[in-house]
Amino acid sequence: MRYTKITFLSIFLFLSVFIFSCSDNDSPAAVYEEGTNEYVNEWMHQQMKRYYLWNTSMSQKGSLSIFPQDYFAGLLEKGDRYSYAVHPELPETAGQSLRRKFGFDVSFFEFESKYYAVILYVLEDSPAKRNGLKRGQLITKVEGTPLNQNNYDELYLKMTSASQLNIQTVSYTAQTGFSNLKEVSILQGYTFSQPVKYTVIEDKSKKIGYVEISHFDVGQAQLFLQTFQELKNKSITELVVDLRYNGGGDIASAAALSIILAPDIQSGSLFIKFEGNTNGGKVDQSFKEALAGNETKISFEALRGAHPSINKVYILCGKHTASASELIINNLKPYMEVITIGDKTFGKDVAGFPIEDDRISGKKGWTLYPAIYKIFNSRHEGNYSQGIDPLISVNEIQQPEVFPLGNSSEILLAKALNSITGNTAKTFSPSVKCFPISVNKSDTDFLIIH
Repeated sequence: MRYTKITFLSIFLFLSVFIFSCSDNDSPAAVYEEGTNEYVNEWMHQQMKRYYLWNTSMSQKGSLSIFPQDYFAGLLEKGDRYSYAVHPELPETAGQSLRRKFGFDVSFFEFESKYYAVILYVLEDSPAKRNGLKRGQLITKVEGTPLNQNNYDELYLKMTSASQLNIQTVSYTAQTGFSNLKEVSILQGYTFSQPVKYTVIEDKSKKIGYVEISHFDVGQAQLFLQTFQELKNKSITELVVDLRYNGGGDIASAAALSIILAPDIQSGSLFIKFEGNTNGGKVDQSFKEALAGNETKISFEALRGAHPSINKVYILCGKHTASASELIINNLKPYMEVITIGDKTFGKDVAGFPIEDDRISGKKGWTLYPAIYKIFNSRHEGNYSQGIDPLISVNEIQQPEVFPLGNSSEILLAKALNSITGNTAKTFSPSVKCFPISVNKSDTDFLIIH
């Protein structure tokens, strides 16, 4: 996935920086030659002492001569999976993943004593999409090597670090079995903005809206407004929102969706609570304030006008559901019934803002993305760093045939439809054995506050 640099001039960020700056009692930093590791690492330590959520348990400065990314990692609290540092001129410092490089991701299973990687999703306008990959296709070989129980993890890591993928794929349906064996070569490239997809499913006199959201981008409020106005015009009475592959993004975008979904809220209703270190303190934001942080073109009132006739929402989730997506789940709970279906979410309950090293004029330096605030809903519920357990636990990979997202036969959507309609039909027993990936490459995005 692409990264977008954003300059935040909002009042909230101004006040945040003001609070932190006025609370900084550290002694002046030593002077080092510009551009050296010492110059960068001294700055990193000062910023982390000021902003970092767990600043009181940070290590001492230590050796300032090591590579800055390694130095930054040494400052982090044990178990902090969220904070990171990148340099815009050093691509290798950015996260490595299939989604970011190629626009798709996979899961692994065994079926009839053979091993496969199943394609979970393919982003629109991505290298994977442009090369014909689709959800449900099975990968049998990577760089000519067949998958097996002993090498699938190693081959996955090789895929995430590659700049070109050479894979063998095959299709499968219960009716026709295996077919359409292909060799596919994909070059690393850009993935562009994603659409918000929706459909209306009619079942037992019910009109059920299904919406798939792959990311919370800046400026997405307009898309949400259009999508849900159309769903409202179609008179839906139930809603399923698919966030299972949504790694998060912008809080204002998440607030826009929440404003549409939640019944009976006011502009001043409390949406989110931030709790930082002693410098940052506590900050509360209403729905309207959270929206205004980065969505100034769409009003609270316009979004409320697109609220469909619902008082509960079904959210499809899984281990790729993180950050702003988990915020949706947790922060809507005080205002409506939220029924989660799928697997446990990633567990990213922190937020912050980027900190750029702009001390050298005309030269881009390191950018820090530290955890600055813990986030809570209006009832002060949060602390889901180990993930949010779904109310209805279902593994979406149960058969070798994996249906497209939005297809009523797809496992999680089918479970949601059955829950809505009261269908108690017995589900099929799993015929595949899934295998976890040892190294977590979940594409979680920095939860940006304004």
